[in-house]
Amino acid sequence: MRKYFFLPIMTFFAAFLLSACDNSSKQNAANEDTNTQMQTIVVGLDDDFPPMGFRDESNNLVGFDIDLATEAAKRANLNVEFKPIDWSAKEAELNSGRVDALWNGLTITDYRKENVLFSKPYMVNQQIIVVRPNSDIQSKADLAGKVIGLQNGSSALDAVNADPIHQSFGELNQYADNVTALLDLGNERLDAVVVDGVVGRYYVAKKPDDYRILDDNFGEEQYGVGFKQGNTELQQKIQNALDSMEADGTSAKISEKWFGKDVTK
Repeated sequence: MRKYFFLPIMTFFAAFLLSACDNSSKQNAANEDTNTQMQTIVVGLDDDFPPMGFRDESNNLVGFDIDLATEAAKRANLNVEFKPIDWSAKEAELNSGRVDALWNGLTITDYRKENVLFSKPYMVNQQIIVVRPNSDIQSKADLAGKVIGLQNGSSALDAVNADPIHQSFGELNQYADNVTALLDLGNERLDAVVVDGVVGRYYVAKKPDDYRILDDNFGEEQYGVGFKQGNTELQQKIQNALDSMEADGTSAKISEKWFGKDVTK
């Protein structure tokens, strides 16, 4: 009698344990899915800002900052999603939570520091002046009375407004992107364009007969990754990844791919 009584009990407990294990596995899987979702960060960028971030002939997002962010996210055990945004509204996109980071040649300024939490600088840049090859403009002083173009909401606008020379401009036109401004320069609708050096030099190198870069510029600046104020956890994860990439030479290799030399800080 004891044998037959013992067997159903053991069968019951075995079934109970299997059910508990199955439920536990399902719960762990659910937790893993949740964790995976929480580890995805959305990076806001201007997708017409070569060579930092732009679309190739197949409409894929490529560029120096794309490669840098992808590798940094990988090292920080994060998934990354790139989201093109209106760059003139970048701080609003960040503070609203629609993006977790701004990473696309974002200049560190005292004004922006009031609304954005920055990483350490990873690159030095200049605001250069691009003109046509036959232009009579040889220096910044020659911009007086001329029609100047630049990107709306860019650090070029901040740099120009900070220089008293801007009061002598004949006209200052703002564009949605640098590419359109440079096209208007080539079509003689503008006399000069003030643009991030990395962008300007990239286009001048592609069309050296169409553009010329002045020796004068509107100052040096530093690029950094922007985060929402208070999000020190994400900032530190990305900073640690960037530090490790600098230490082992990965940042330099990415830079050489896009610029032909190491331009990282």
